Amino acid sequence: MKIDVLGLQFDNVTMDEALQRGEAFLDGDRAAIVVTPNAEIGYDAAQDEALCAMLNRADLVLPDGAGVVLAAKLRKTPLKSKVAGIDFARNMLSVFARRGTRLYLLGSKPGVAEQAAEKMKEMAPGLVICGTADGYFKEEAPVVAAINEAKAEAVFVCLGAPKQERFMFDHRDELPTVRLMAGLGGSLDGFAGNVKRAPDWMIKCQLEWFYRLCKEPKRIGRMMRLPKYVAKAVGTKK
Repeated sequence: MKIDVLGLQFDNVTMDEALQRGEAFLDGDRAAIVVTPNAEIGYDAAQDEALCAMLNRADLVLPDGAGVVLAAKLRKTPLKSKVAGIDFARNMLSVFARRGTRLYLLGSKPGVAEQAAEKMKEMAPGLVICGTADGYFKEEAPVVAAINEAKAEAVFVCLGAPKQERFMFDHRDELPTVRLMAGLGGSLDGFAGNVKRAPDWMIKCQLEWFYRLCKEPKRIGRMMRLPKYVAKAVGTKK
């Protein structure tokens, strides 16, 4: 079931249901795309029809953020829960390890993907990281070639929105061995330990955004889209 919030069609799933979908994609015959829009991306998509349409083409659209969940609730079309992209990715690691799925990490600054890979292998013993590449590339063709050479079956694309979504849709048909691609923003920095997440109690209270703002006050401009998004969702007729 889909829940419409300002044109974006979010999948109404719990984390367990999202993981079931993710594992099912691994048995598919093409590269399935997972996107994880938060309120900031949702606000941008509400202003940009092309971006909204692209996100809606994804095989799984996860509500990544308290703002999305709040907006859906205020519109009287509640979502089951927030499904943060980094949590989805972390939980999928054990699925990959169990199945022997070959995972490729793409994004962030040079060296970060390698750091993240080591941490991931500690989280999921037996996990196969078949390759890494930073996000500071000028030409996409060599990146696609590297993913293919590594015979990757899953790719975490951490280039930031909407660059990561465009990369996935532009190249999905050029990656014959890939079965799952997930756009995960700054998650590699989180896995590497360069960016700390909020304490569990703040996450449970939907205050992770406040923690990030306190840690990175320069994000205030971006985060102002969160209240604008919620206000727009409430003020727009369903």
